[in-house]
Amino acid sequence: MQSRDRLLVRLYVLVAIGALIATWSQNIRFFLQEDNGGLVGFIEACYANAAAASITNDVLLMAVAAWVLMAVEARRLGIRHLWVYFVLSGVLAVSVAFPLFLAVRQRRIARLREAGEPGGEEP
Repeated sequence: MQSRDRLLVRLYVLVAIGALIATWSQNIRFFLQEDNGGLVGFIEACYANAAAASITNDVLLMAVAAWVLMAVEARRLGIRHLWVYFVLSGVLAVSVAFPLFLAVRQRRIARLREAGEPGGEEP
């Protein structure tokens, strides 16, 4: 794998780790609050005001675009177990799952390029 590919893979993994810490530190804080309302309370809090609703809608629609891209790229490059990234999006965060998918995608592109196979062109 070329150094550019290694750098991109590392960068994507670092973003995923940062996203995991950033999202779950806040999720844990929310669920440790008394009378948080559980999952329903969490969703209600996402729409507590116009600013929260805007960010929530932004993230949800970005997730849809990411899922479409993941499905197209997984098929094009022969990346297996796509369902794992969709599950991770819901269980952890799309900001964790998407960069992990991008890391796997970059590794796959590098392997195809090294083998001289279609799909290994520079992204």
